[in-house]
Amino acid sequence: MTYIPKPMDTSKVQLTNEILKLTELLSKHAHDVWATQRFKDGWQYGEQRDDQKKLHPCLIAYEELPESEKDYDRNAAMQTLKAIVALGYRIVKVDE
Repeated sequence: MTYIPKPMDTSKVQLTNEILKLTELLSKHAHDVWATQRFKDGWQYGEQRDDQKKLHPCLIAYEELPESEKDYDRNAAMQTLKAIVALGYRIVKVDE
């Protein structure tokens, strides 16, 4: 069986500036969730990725990541936000 990804088409979804700002917060959160799980699984920071030794160069603060790694998280966050809107949901910040 061959897996063929079929993400929903979000190319026409326009996000508001307020929601676009949310992308960076979600990107940092996604990185922190990923790193937390890696640490729980026994991984540590290492300059070179080594799966056998469980070393990974991205086990650092989000702010210290190279832009290419941040872009990976940003794209995932952006596509998730667009999918939420495409599915008919609204994202509204509640004023405190």
